[in-house]
Amino acid sequence: MRDQRAGGRDVFALIECRAYIVSRDEMPDSPFSNGSDSMPRRPARSPKVATQEPAAPVHQLALLPLRRQTLTSMTADAIRERILRGHYPEGEPLRQDAIGGELGVSRIPVREALRQLEAEGLVTFNPHRGAVVSTLSLKEIRELFELRADIEGDLIRRAVPHMTAEDHARAADILDAYESALRGGQVAVWGALNWQFHSTLYAPADRGLTMSIVNKLHQHSDRYLRMQLALTHGETRARHEHRAIAAAARKGDASKASRLLRDHIVGAGRVLVTFLEYERAQRGQVPQAQPRRRPRTAP
Repeated sequence: MRDQRAGGRDVFALIECRAYIVSRDEMPDSPFSNGSDSMPRRPARSPKVATQEPAAPVHQLALLPLRRQTLTSMTADAIRERILRGHYPEGEPLRQDAIGGELGVSRIPVREALRQLEAEGLVTFNPHRGAVVSTLSLKEIRELFELRADIEGDLIRRAVPHMTAEDHARAADILDAYESALRGGQVAVWGALNWQFHSTLYAPADRGLTMSIVNKLHQHSDRYLRMQLALTHGETRARHEHRAIAAAARKGDASKASRLLRDHIVGAGRVLVTFLEYERAQRGQVPQAQPRRRPRTAP
């Protein structure tokens, strides 16, 4: 690139002359040839050859933005996981400098990652406090689980008639891994495995837009469910209900699978709201000098 700049060529000139096809020792008057414009000329390739890969420069020029976007995505994943695990509790200010130092990145990917998490509903930008971990009211949490029950109940009803033996086997394998993680207290993977199980049941419905909405609803509820399971030991109920839903789907009973799923989601929301009412009341009574209670994390 340094030689390109020395030759006074910009990106558009390079694309126009097909510099990506001709090697350095073949290119006439090219600034890639050891910085000299006096090299012997060779015949240019035929127009047919030169136009075989017209899209190549676009991909080459896209490498740098893709690397930056990958760094942003990795930063967003790290911040998201810290929010979901309770490392950054609800209402916590998210200082870009501090997060960048913790993750070993500059402020730019942190800022872009926070904007991405804002779109997911996990982060809110406050005019006076900057970025903070978003907080859902108890009313919003009730609404969230009611929405999930309605949408996911419809999805599984549509999906069951199209499920294959492979779908059922995959759901069973995910449940085995999920239950193992529950027994082992591996809080960090609960949310991902829970979503994998649910999405495996819904995928045969072939409703891409609805799935994207459900995915976002799961992201909203995930951190609260992890907290509830970690502190109230509700994994036994979740395990039995998941197995019953999978069994109904395996038997092809779409109505029963839909009813069990709705009961599962509504029940989980009700238990969660009761837990959060108590938890938030307790936090309000705890003196400021005492540390904030946080969920256990996996070793």
